[in-house]
Amino acid sequence: MKRREFITLLGGTAAAWPLLARAQQAGKLPTIGVLAGYDDPNMKAFQQELERLGWADGRNVHVEYRYAPAGTQVQALAKELVALQPEVIFAQSRPVVAALRAESDTIPIVFTAVIDPIGAGFITSLARPGGNITGFMVYEPSVVSKWLAMLKEIAPQLSRAALVCNPKTAVYYDYLLRAAEAVAPALGIELVPGRVENAAADIERAIAAIAGVPNGGMVVLPDSTTSVHRELITALAARYRLPAVYNNRFFVDAGGLMSYGVVWVDEYRQAASYVDRILRGAKPADLPVQTPTKYETVLNLKTAKALGLPVPAELLVAADEVIE
Repeated sequence: MKRREFITLLGGTAAAWPLLARAQQAGKLPTIGVLAGYDDPNMKAFQQELERLGWADGRNVHVEYRYAPAGTQVQALAKELVALQPEVIFAQSRPVVAALRAESDTIPIVFTAVIDPIGAGFITSLARPGGNITGFMVYEPSVVSKWLAMLKEIAPQLSRAALVCNPKTAVYYDYLLRAAEAVAPALGIELVPGRVENAAADIERAIAAIAGVPNGGMVVLPDSTTSVHRELITALAARYRLPAVYNNRFFVDAGGLMSYGVVWVDEYRQAASYVDRILRGAKPADLPVQTPTKYETVLNLKTAKALGLPVPAELLVAADEVIE
């Protein structure tokens, strides 16, 4: 090990000593709670970053995981997690943060996958969050124009698009809908209904209805419901030959046409860094809420070919990753 790395590791370990000493005196390891709206494969990046920062589950910290698929039992799980009195909670998605906030205004909460945290009442400002909540927000309203423009670019004949989500779990739906309504006319796109419920049968009915509209397509919004049912949604888009743009690359990995979104691995790693800082004594109120600095475009050429969509050279060049 290089001298600089050794000094850094030693300093980080020393900073954690007071917390570890308090936890040991209480007869337990410090606890990190995790509450997520779905079982995200990117959670591994959070775990790996914690380990890199010196927190090994079962050795010097205990991590308690809870999952509330598509918002089911989220309040009960939030109550259960808060009852454990963890030193900090990592919260994935806006409904999850809302549920935790209803249970505790003192336990530090670090969030990701949250849209409009100020409008949700979680924080007072990005620079000075105040209270016990901070984290990493995603998707400002302007991203909707990018999604619609990508649809129009790959399917020029497209004249109608549905914003697909479950408003019960995508509680920021109106926030993104207003942004879409502001830009859709300039692109020659009419917005059509795309609301779904959690049941697979309802999702199939909704997408079949979208497919029944001439020259239609889909923008699949960030939402735990659509994330849980991503394989079903991409399969239905293929069956009905619907051009679609997704908010997360794992839709494209599942066979979806294309995605434009934040680099989720980075988001989870950064969230782990805030958890680390809080464990070492930082206060959430003093940690600014950060916005994404990097987005990625992923394109599935195999799906484009199956849909009979020629991929414009500009879109191909702009793609960060192409699946063939």
